[in-house]
Amino acid sequence: MQFTLFTAAFCEPCAQTRAVLAEVHRLVPASTVVELDVAAHGDEAEASRIRNTPTVILTNAEGVEVFRAAGVPTLNQVLTAATKAL
Repeated sequence: MQFTLFTAAFCEPCAQTRAVLAEVHRLVPASTVVELDVAAHGDEAEASRIRNTPTVILTNAEGVEVFRAAGVPTLNQVLTAATKAL
């Protein structure tokens, strides 16, 4: 499973989301976290329909989106989504 975090420079909620995903990765070591700055990765952000930052997208092993959170998700929300993605 992969978490993709879309961020922007000077985004305080992005830092909070980064911390949540770091804890998820600690608890679920099989997960991967990829961070993409929307300014540097505009094509990917547009293809993923990113409208604000932070946005987290969780894809399962088949690459299917199973969870999306715009804004800062809670640790519980992300862990619940990770369980469903397995």
